[in-house]
Amino acid sequence: MKRLFSVFSLAVRPLSLAVAAACLAPALAGAQKAPAADAGAAWTGWLQGDMVRVLPEPAHNANARVRAEVTGKGKLSSELKWKLSARVGYDLAYDNDYYLPGVRRDQRSEVSLREAHVDWGRGDWELRLGRQHIVWGEMVGLFFADVVSAKDMRQFVLQDFEQLRIPQWAARVEYFKNDQHLELIWLPAPEYDRIGKPGADFYPSPYRYEGLGYDVRSESKLSRSFANGGFGARFSTERSGWDLSAFVYRSPDMAPTFAREVVGLPGLGAGLGLPALGSSATTIYRPTYDRLLRVGGTLAKDFDGLVLKAEAVFTQGRRFSSLDLAARNGLVAQNTIDWVVGLEGTPAEGWRVNGQFFQRAYLNHDPVTGFKRFESGVSLLVTRALTPALDAELLAISSLLRSDWLARAALTWKAGPNLRLKAGYDAFGGEPLGLFGRYGRQDRVYGQVRYTY
Repeated sequence: MKRLFSVFSLAVRPLSLAVAAACLAPALAGAQKAPAADAGAAWTGWLQGDMVRVLPEPAHNANARVRAEVTGKGKLSSELKWKLSARVGYDLAYDNDYYLPGVRRDQRSEVSLREAHVDWGRGDWELRLGRQHIVWGEMVGLFFADVVSAKDMRQFVLQDFEQLRIPQWAARVEYFKNDQHLELIWLPAPEYDRIGKPGADFYPSPYRYEGLGYDVRSESKLSRSFANGGFGARFSTERSGWDLSAFVYRSPDMAPTFAREVVGLPGLGAGLGLPALGSSATTIYRPTYDRLLRVGGTLAKDFDGLVLKAEAVFTQGRRFSSLDLAARNGLVAQNTIDWVVGLEGTPAEGWRVNGQFFQRAYLNHDPVTGFKRFESGVSLLVTRALTPALDAELLAISSLLRSDWLARAALTWKAGPNLRLKAGYDAFGGEPLGLFGRYGRQDRVYGQVRYTY
């Protein structure tokens, strides 16, 4: 207990930099509220500091980061609106030599354009052009029907979704009529997930074979062309209290698959084909991206305070890593159906409980992937308002077939109408090939301060 308190103290101390920045925020906010040429413009933003300490040896600081974002909205006419937001950040944890140079360059600093779009509306039609968020589904803790949003996975799924999602350059046309909504989108150059660099805490490193060398090369992305753009349509409606939607989306996969080549291993045969001791053979991996077709839908219904939600997505064209060293490119194509159903309610005042069951079904299942035909899991989220200003939260996600789990616990203190402080602990466990188990040495304690204006 004494050691944990000491570690937590180390984790929270550098947040004083963010607190100092937060103290300056009112002045910044006041400056933004000064009269502008566009009287309809409104500016908001936030300042946030994060400190993360990884506990397993070798213990180290994974974040000592300060971020700021500013967002402006306004009108050019009664039919034309605009939105612009940008983010800057710096992470002191990457100023030391713990991480490899490529990782430090990738994660030390950030200057990014978030949203930049114009909206035109007339009658039942709306048009949005520019960099924007397109969110088609949202369940607790994981992504299913949210197939359009690229994601910043350098902190895995531990960031707030608003910071994890990466906006896309897109043209979006929407039609509204009574309870019906039609949405058409075109992404000329879809964004890919940011996975970081080899050596980062959450880099999705491919499988290492005992006795073989190991190397990961740079990403191989699809060329920018009309055919490699993103094309989608989504229709939603409300019937007797049921919110229903269906969509189709064709685009490059945002997440990579790792193509594999084995060099220096003559006479490789069927099966795993492991080399004899002393072999100089090396497995060379390269992140690649497939073209996917995804068809899915969502539903939601409120039963007097108990909310039912479900999502399902069929995916065609994705390839998965094969454990068989003789497999061409080290990949095997698998069509899948991912689905999830969840219930959320408030059993008592101040309580919120959400439970989910999810599953991936491999329609043309090949056991060389290491997965079962049906991979199932569950999640449980419980939040409790301890006082009007203090909330506690626990999120647990686990496979039902193998040891593979994530547990997150946090306390959030609303120190004022614009100031929030948060502290928590994230733990990973399970088999090294599991979604969570591969990060079993990334258990962490963290502190966060956020000021909005």
